Amino acid sequence: MTPPAVPPPVSDNGRGATQVTLRPVAPPEEVPEGVRPQRLLTVVKAKAIQQVKATPTDKVNTWPHLMIAEFSALMVITAVLIVLSVILQAPLLELANFNATPNPSKAPWYFLGLQELLSYYDPQVAGVIIPTITGLLGFMAIPYVDRNPSTKPSDRKFAIMLFTLFLAGSATLTLLGTLFRGPGFNFTYPWADGIWFDDLKDWVHFE
Repeated sequence: MTPPAVPPPVSDNGRGATQVTLRPVAPPEEVPEGVRPQRLLTVVKAKAIQQVKATPTDKVNTWPHLMIAEFSALMVITAVLIVLSVILQAPLLELANFNATPNPSKAPWYFLGLQELLSYYDPQVAGVIIPTITGLLGFMAIPYVDRNPSTKPSDRKFAIMLFTLFLAGSATLTLLGTLFRGPGFNFTYPWADGIWFDDLKDWVHFE
């Protein structure tokens, strides 16, 4: 094998010459037949087995997405209440007279469901037994009866059914006591003696 040629000295503008000697190059090794040579391009860092970072979910910001929707609903409800307060007059009645009981004597709307039950059952049953079993024991037993940990409504059909039955029953009793009970707390129709808004009955004429 012939040694490599030595290049001529490089001039250094009168400050001397430097001679560069090349290192001998080793002859390439022969690759065995059937073996493909590989080159290492990069080192890939292995990922962790457990995902530490939480996966992104569908989220919206409180401002402006949520606040705009809630503020819009607040403005609509406020406007409806203002219109109703202007149209329907609800003046205060005279001072209460314990010698003269108004007819009918109705409880506030949130107690009219119980008052409606009192017209069907004994006070002990309507005022103590049914509220205790339904309102206390029934609701306390729901987490033990329906033990489904899912929070999706499609997976909680039993719990939704129980709450729907309670809500429908409570709403029905309240509506009956509010609209369908006239003097003496007797059953009547809303367009006769059930609705106690004189302004509304003046506007809506029923045949």
